[in-house]
Amino acid sequence: MSAVLKQPDHRALRFLTAGSVDDGKSTLIGRLLFDAQAILADQLDHLHKRAAGEPIDLSLLTDGLEAEREQGITIDVAYRYFATRQRKFIIADAPGHEQYTRNMVTAAAGSDAAVVLVDITKIDWRAPVVQLLPQTRRHALLAHLLRVPSIVFAVNKLDAVDEPQAAFEATQTALLAFAEEAGIRGVAGIIPVSALRGDNVTQKLDAAWYDGPSLLQLLESLPTTQERTIGELLQPVQYVARDAGIEADGAGHQPRVFWGRIAHGSVRAGDPVQVFPSGEQATVAEVRRAGSTVASAQAGESAGIVLDRQLDISRGDWIGSPGSLKPTQRFDATLAWLDTEPAQPGRKYWVRHGNRWCQARIAAIEHRLDIHTLEPTEAHELAVNEIGHVTVELQQPLPLEAYETNRVGGALIVVDPASNRTSGALLVRKT
Repeated sequence: MSAVLKQPDHRALRFLTAGSVDDGKSTLIGRLLFDAQAILADQLDHLHKRAAGEPIDLSLLTDGLEAEREQGITIDVAYRYFATRQRKFIIADAPGHEQYTRNMVTAAAGSDAAVVLVDITKIDWRAPVVQLLPQTRRHALLAHLLRVPSIVFAVNKLDAVDEPQAAFEATQTALLAFAEEAGIRGVAGIIPVSALRGDNVTQKLDAAWYDGPSLLQLLESLPTTQERTIGELLQPVQYVARDAGIEADGAGHQPRVFWGRIAHGSVRAGDPVQVFPSGEQATVAEVRRAGSTVASAQAGESAGIVLDRQLDISRGDWIGSPGSLKPTQRFDATLAWLDTEPAQPGRKYWVRHGNRWCQARIAAIEHRLDIHTLEPTEAHELAVNEIGHVTVELQQPLPLEAYETNRVGGALIVVDPASNRTSGALLVRKT
């Protein structure tokens, strides 16, 4: 499969990297940072001193926690930033260990792409049917489940095999077969790389058998996540402010501005809107961005909405097109459990949807998903790092949407009321 470069999207790309232990993930990120000249001078000096004349260990640039350096593994999600002439990047370096699945769930939330590393030295690419590592399958399936739009497979360590072309092509065939079987339609490319030598990471591979882009070239061309901008408006109210720059109404009331990041749709002056939970309707008098009046704003942008009349609206409310906000008190969801205390039916939790808090309970656990295959298995509770399908009941209705169609309206976090720990992530399946 040859990656197809698309028209450039100049917005910052948020991508996560995932792979099993010693796949070279930290080295790959270090190579991207090194070649993009995104390393501070004192960091570079430190690496040269540690190398003592040997090739520098680029993985040390990302293993930031002391425990990570001691164990030689990635434990927590580390965020790194770099830029090229074409665009800016935010890297979420996710752990490869199964016990840190919750960290990958955190990294995938909001990511535009996932780079899944495949260590060619760990698989028998000469076999008639190439078997992928369980971690490769697991990470790709999780990225697919969490609706990461673009998935890139980086086949690493080709410098360590004697027949790189045959090894890559056999692995590529296995990856395409797996993606077809799993229903993963967001495969943006399968890229051969050597993170250690820098082959095909930022510079194209100089080999007659490969004519595709380098990893960086592909990343530069990937689109950012864009929620739908056409159709009904949905905006969570995050902040309410009075703007002295807006003229007071006839009663002397200073109009308020309702700020939030638009989840989907667009808004312009003259649009009718409805408020949740009050159900009150009004007309948009003005749209503001960064303190200035604008003609319109759309999904993905932070905007302030001024209404033509005074309504009781506060943080946690939602503003949408009339009739589009459908309150729901019982829904089915995918639950990624993050807490050491297991998730149990009947127990009450706090959930946060947008900026609104509400009490909820897990009414039932339908099944647990096998982390390697995502096949359902019977379960009466969900332990830490486990993922399952559940039914949730809310104390108050919320304007939920399916996560598949909108990542803002379809996501909730779960908080333990006793410890205040973030316990889980809910992805709405159907209401």
